[in-house]
Amino acid sequence: MSASIETITLGGGCFWCTEAVYERVQGVTAVESGYTNGHVLRPSYEQVCGGDTGHNEVVRVSFDASQISLREILEIFFVIHDPTTLNRQGNDVGTQYRSGIYFSSPEQERVAREVLAEMAASKTYRSPVVTELKALDNYSRAEDYHQHYFAQHPGQGYCAFVVAPKVEKFRKTFANRVRAD
Repeated sequence: MSASIETITLGGGCFWCTEAVYERVQGVTAVESGYTNGHVLRPSYEQVCGGDTGHNEVVRVSFDASQISLREILEIFFVIHDPTTLNRQGNDVGTQYRSGIYFSSPEQERVAREVLAEMAASKTYRSPVVTELKALDNYSRAEDYHQHYFAQHPGQGYCAFVVAPKVEKFRKTFANRVRAD
């Protein structure tokens, strides 16, 4: 792995939405759906959806820091989901859908704190941002059928009506960051 490849873990509601966006970001080298910061080792999707494991549905975003900065990754994150709703994104309700940034280095924590502070100071949102910022803990990869879900099922109802609009919002807001391929 190149010295310029970094990985940050983000919870922005359903991982299908977040994954679909980051798979289209120039400079992102890999995206993996998973679960983090809960108390059960290697939980199943059904366990996480039950809301009792403490896990969050997340994506691990690996990116080439020589092409895109962590700050830019986080700027995209805060546009593609609502960081002001506690334990919910749209109709997805539960602690597993909370807004979260899970860092794996002091530098990632510093940058995330700066971005959160700047948003609070600028009053970017009408309501307070409730994104949790915690060290990455107890991460496990989601089942294979969750990986690249939108790419494999673009016509599925949830994908067509929830995921696709988020992808389109990313494309319009960050046209200069859309991957060319």
